[in-house]
Amino acid sequence: MQTKIIEIEQNSWSAIFWVGLSAALDTFCGQAFGAKEEASVGVHTQRAMLVLMAICIPMSVVWNCTEPVLIFIRQNREVSTVAGSYMRWMIPALFGYALVQCQTRFLNNQGVVIPLMLSSLLCSALNVPLCWLLVLKSPLANKGAAVALSASYWFNAILLALYIKFSPTCKATWTGFSRDAFRHVPQFLKLAVSSALMICLRFWALELLVLLSGILPDPKLETSAFSITRNTSSIVTMISVGLSTSASIRVSNEIGAGRPKEARKVTLIALFIATSEGLSISLILVLLRNVWGKVYSNETEVVKYVASMLPLVAVSHLFDSAQCLFAGILRGCGLQKTGAIIIIGALYFIGLPLSVVLGFVVHLRSKGFWIGFIVALFVQDLILGMLFSIINWENLAAKAKERVYVSISQKENVSDREGQTVIAQHEDSRRVTVEEDQVCPPQMP
Repeated sequence: MQTKIIEIEQNSWSAIFWVGLSAALDTFCGQAFGAKEEASVGVHTQRAMLVLMAICIPMSVVWNCTEPVLIFIRQNREVSTVAGSYMRWMIPALFGYALVQCQTRFLNNQGVVIPLMLSSLLCSALNVPLCWLLVLKSPLANKGAAVALSASYWFNAILLALYIKFSPTCKATWTGFSRDAFRHVPQFLKLAVSSALMICLRFWALELLVLLSGILPDPKLETSAFSITRNTSSIVTMISVGLSTSASIRVSNEIGAGRPKEARKVTLIALFIATSEGLSISLILVLLRNVWGKVYSNETEVVKYVASMLPLVAVSHLFDSAQCLFAGILRGCGLQKTGAIIIIGALYFIGLPLSVVLGFVVHLRSKGFWIGFIVALFVQDLILGMLFSIINWENLAAKAKERVYVSISQKENVSDREGQTVIAQHEDSRRVTVEEDQVCPPQMP
């Protein structure tokens, strides 16, 4: 339970939240890069960095209060103390991870992938011995894991900063820090909050079901089995998330470039790939259902229960792969608010209530939780599919053009005003000189 509380805190309020906020850059950076306004890509990224770092400050205060919050909701005092201590030591990671997410989006939207992969591999390779040293060979114990993770995030941020600064690939998109990053913050926040909700709402729903499984009959078995299946779902969903990110960037680039037909074509191709991936992974999960539980537990009862639930996880992934893709397309189009509303309605007004009824009233327990989640995903896919079948791609391209050039036009207006001020000052200076000559004409030799 101690591990689960720490995992819920860390996943829900750091990684997932920052991924969601930075996902707004898929709209801003992707469309700007597609429109060949490379300098704007760097400005959007700097704005995201400023906003995320500012949000880190109140978030660090929340993390510092983890222990009293857990005690208030009647968690075990010893577990709450350990979790609170761990989260306090994780606060530096909060800032490092926020920077890494912005840098990742900045490079991804330019099609720069290999450096990201290499830096992640290097940081992961360093994190393993660092964790071993700090956790097992130092008095920090479990706090050493937080220190190691913080060091890895900051090391990754420094590596990516050096690449962005000195690589010729980013020469046109990163021209140094600009005061323009302080402009249009409300517009960025509008998309960033919607993007965060789109991503976080799904994970929060599953975490809530994990907590609810703890009050089912035989809570040890139910929590163990549902946590295993939830982790399995998160693992296979990473494939869909990767495809979603690629589709988001391609659609954003095409819309920014004023090619709505190409954006629609990318959407159809990506949907075919997502469906194929969903079917393939679902089939693998069904085939491995009798042995997969042994990876997590050696208890026969848990393994059998997991095997009975994995077909439901397979069905959920089939719908989830399409949902992830649609979410990525929405980010590329700048329709995050629409996506957030649909997800809230499907998950929190249909899926979760149905899960509770099936789990507690119909006595399907954890299987009922998964059935309710599947119904929510199906409703999302149905609504989003209908939305994209009637969407006006030309109108989206026009809005993208307006979004890309609004900051440029403002900057030009500022430059024009500054130039007019200089000219006016010069004319005033000449006028004063002429008047002085008229009052005091120069003496003839």
